[in-house]
Amino acid sequence: MASKTYSVDVRRVHDGRPSRGRTVLVDRVWPRGQRKDEAPWDEWLKTVAPSTELRKWYSHDPDKRDEFARRYRDELDDPERAEAFRRLERLHRNGRLTLMTAAKDVELSQAQVLADMLLGS
Repeated sequence: MASKTYSVDVRRVHDGRPSRGRTVLVDRVWPRGQRKDEAPWDEWLKTVAPSTELRKWYSHDPDKRDEFARRYRDELDDPERAEAFRRLERLHRNGRLTLMTAAKDVELSQAQVLADMLLGS
């Protein structure tokens, strides 16, 4: 029997909660202006986020995106980050998953790198 394939979406925090599925914030820092009692996600998995050093180096520069993705995947080999990524894999296997970020451009975010990894791209 074929296994069911679920989607992984990437969404900005300020766009609000999606209508279905599990939502996970994958940023290291709490989004500015977001009240904790109104968080549009189910879980905050900050240990899966890139290091502060990598995030600052990258600064969402489109010219650095490929190198950022490579360095970020290397960081995910760290045991604590690897465990956090395995958590995302389990959530993805169990249903629709939305990765949330406060980044202005989700295509340039770590959430997109994670989504690509989860989908095997």
